[in-house]
Amino acid sequence: MDKLLSEFSLGLFFWQCILFIGLVLLLKKFAWKPILEAINDREEGIKNALASAEEAKKEMQNLTADNANLLKEARAERDAMMKEAREIKEKMVSEAKEEAREEATKMIELAKSSIEQEKHAAIAELKKEVGELSIVIAKAVIKKELSSQGDQAKLVEGMLKDITLN
Repeated sequence: MDKLLSEFSLGLFFWQCILFIGLVLLLKKFAWKPILEAINDREEGIKNALASAEEAKKEMQNLTADNANLLKEARAERDAMMKEAREIKEKMVSEAKEEAREEATKMIELAKSSIEQEKHAAIAELKKEVGELSIVIAKAVIKKELSSQGDQAKLVEGMLKDITLN
């Protein structure tokens, strides 16, 4: 460092300062401006990319939340539809059971009335046949003019054995 100070020349120093200032001005005009513009452009691009990424992240979060809400709504709607379907099924089953009960009751009532009618018809038929048999027996007894009570009883018993009732 001592050597540098001992060999110092003011003229050389002046020209070196002029050259240095000229070089700085040339660099400022032709190199620094484009370099700084490129750096600023790149910085702007990075800021825009970060902002776009942030927006995309927010949009993805919104979409995720929307999808979750849609999924929740779809599940709720599905559950409601399943509940409604179960209620309709239960209603249809209960209506079918009620109709079957009513139909069975009608059939039983119809069968009872039919049995009752057939019973009355059978009793009427039996009374008719008994009446006809009585008339036939009475005719036979009167026609024959039997002299004794025992002969008449034998005749009635014989006729009853000959006639069979169904």
